[in-house]
Amino acid sequence: MTNTFDTIIVGAGMSGGWAAKEFSEQGFKTLLLERGPNVEHPVDFPTTNMQPWEFKHRGQLTSKEIEDNPVASSCYAFREDAKHFFVKDKDHAYGQVKPFDWIRGYQVGGKSIMWARQVQRWSPFDFEGPARDGFAVDWPIRYNDLADWYTYVERFVGVSGNKDGLDVLPDGDFLKPWESNVVEKYFSQEVKKYYKDRHVIYGRCAHLTESRPIFIEQGRGVCMSRRICQRGCSLGGYFNANSTLIPWGLKTGNLTLKPNSVVHSILYDEDQKKAIGVRVIDSNSKVSQDYFAKVVFVSASTLNTNLILLNSKSKRFPDGLGNDNGLLGKFIAFHNYRATINAEFEGFPQYTTEGAKPTSHYIPRFRNVYRQETDFLRGYAAGFGAQPNRETNKEGFGAELSNQLLSTKETGVWNVNSHMMGETIPKESNLVSLDQEKTDAWGIPLLNIDVDYDDNDEKMIQDFYEQFSEMYEKSGFVNIKTNDNGRRPGNDIHEMGGVRMGKNPKTSLLNAWNQMHECKNVFVTDGACMTSTSTQNPSLTFMAITARAANYAIRQMKKGLI
Repeated sequence: MTNTFDTIIVGAGMSGGWAAKEFSEQGFKTLLLERGPNVEHPVDFPTTNMQPWEFKHRGQLTSKEIEDNPVASSCYAFREDAKHFFVKDKDHAYGQVKPFDWIRGYQVGGKSIMWARQVQRWSPFDFEGPARDGFAVDWPIRYNDLADWYTYVERFVGVSGNKDGLDVLPDGDFLKPWESNVVEKYFSQEVKKYYKDRHVIYGRCAHLTESRPIFIEQGRGVCMSRRICQRGCSLGGYFNANSTLIPWGLKTGNLTLKPNSVVHSILYDEDQKKAIGVRVIDSNSKVSQDYFAKVVFVSASTLNTNLILLNSKSKRFPDGLGNDNGLLGKFIAFHNYRATINAEFEGFPQYTTEGAKPTSHYIPRFRNVYRQETDFLRGYAAGFGAQPNRETNKEGFGAELSNQLLSTKETGVWNVNSHMMGETIPKESNLVSLDQEKTDAWGIPLLNIDVDYDDNDEKMIQDFYEQFSEMYEKSGFVNIKTNDNGRRPGNDIHEMGGVRMGKNPKTSLLNAWNQMHECKNVFVTDGACMTSTSTQNPSLTFMAITARAANYAIRQMKKGLI
């Protein structure tokens, strides 16, 4: 295998997969590095067709597994059927200056195998927010810079949704949605009746509800709504890098995939004043190897991208690559998922099924959208779901217990619930840094994470409780209960920042094209590049930003400018 390429991409997940597709498709010899093992679609999804009774523990974790993995087991998808896709706590330690759940997936495809698949565009209000409200730094791009790239990505990914016509949540190129259940429709109508600025809509998700020629070419089938997506889907019904991006790149003959490759650092040449490649450590043998290229894309997931750049030290950059301003690793932000609200609804007792679909409903942000109107900055979105209550008697033993379990009763009552997804404010004090003493199994410094909530988050939570309690009451829901689930930062799995985009090299690390200000042939396009977090799930924006940056880099390379 050669060690010289046109482009090197670090990380074979969602963002890295997009970069690999774009470069290889346009004729560039591309090396895609992944620190974990290969996962080939569909053969390396070992549990995808298993029935519940085929699992030793019926899908649950053992007490020992929970004890050994307090971080990983806090994730909803870390269960018996998908635990093999998650990094175990002991396998890659990190420092928690403050409690932080760093959820990771070290394999080809990364977390795109077991993600929650919710995809919403950002709006103009999101990109304009920092400048308007005076936090972080101004985004160097606006919604219109990404609009066409959102469409480009959606057409390849496959997104089901409705055209809702909302300025706070722009429409996209959608496949048909699943049917909403009767209570979801009811709540949507009630909210529309009482509020002009609030909307309960179908949750847009990266699932194929119909076929198109592009999906047939990818080899993907329509989603069967099995709702076991975290196992990996042999049908390709939902989008992941394994079923789409990476095979697409490999079939060009221009993409070389190299799993089990832990990136130590980016190599910087003092004379050429640019990066010349990366240093890789084989995850199994621990043998080091250098690879060279004209352009390096870093998409190793937010915190690992920060780690790699901080560890990329040279005479020119003693504090990490491009870190002249000392801001690398700072202004980490995330989404606040702590608050939930539950209730019951006694209407529509004649309906006993909720309608299986891989998404729920969604309430886009409605606070502080057009102007500042509360005592906290920014706002929150929320999910909404409704399920008929099923009463199960678990008393007795043997045949008695069996008969009780099989005689589950429909009570005629619906359980309804919402969870908050709040925008946190990037702060310099929320940061990651390299441990000065401890290293991992590959000799790389451990990452110390110092990230926490603040008063703005607490005020936002209280507002969520108040507003949604009111919405629930007006809709006739009863037994309303609010809850702080105690989720730690990181458990949202939406960490962002540390290598933020901006207009000024003194206050940011990347320009409008995701180039490092001080090292123009290095690009960062995963969550690390984000200037702020908005309230939407970020994956679609990561992909659009990556596709845009890759095509810019391609144009620059063809002109001989990088």
